[in-house]
Amino acid sequence: MIDYFLKGGFLMYPILLCSIIGLAILINKFIQYKKILNEIGKPFDKETAIKSPLLLPILQSIEQGCDEKELSVIGTRQVREIEKGLSWLSLIATIAPLLGLTGTVTGMIKAFMVIADSSSVNPSMLAGGIWEALITTAAGLLVAIPIHIGHHYLEKQADDIAFILKEIAVSFYMKKRNGF
Repeated sequence: MIDYFLKGGFLMYPILLCSIIGLAILINKFIQYKKILNEIGKPFDKETAIKSPLLLPILQSIEQGCDEKELSVIGTRQVREIEKGLSWLSLIATIAPLLGLTGTVTGMIKAFMVIADSSSVNPSMLAGGIWEALITTAAGLLVAIPIHIGHHYLEKQADDIAFILKEIAVSFYMKKRNGF
């Protein structure tokens, strides 16, 4: 495996970095979202909701008598906090195959340079450049595809969390407004 990595050339290092960062974000967000969904998926009363760091700013604003627009801003702020990091996954899923494609180009340049510098060319002379081209392309795709799938899954989870938060906020707001 290390042999393939080395034959892929210098662009394998940024592809590896993309892989490590992307995997770390995926794992972190997956755990965070599961915890949040378990927390907000339970029935809430005011006492249990106050213990939730996600719901506390919403409840405090309702208790202070905010209107619907203010509540919407606070809810949006909480959702943005939850979504932090997802844009990095999107970026990694975009640049990993581009790095692989760049490796394809540099590998092919090396192969053509061998052809240009030699009067007779045999396949083994071209192999280094072709190896680099194919390995970096594959590596870029192997990083991007799971990161893209994970990003899509986590976006769906974030949307589910946002919807549940909105339901909870509206419920508490209506109770407060109706004097319960």
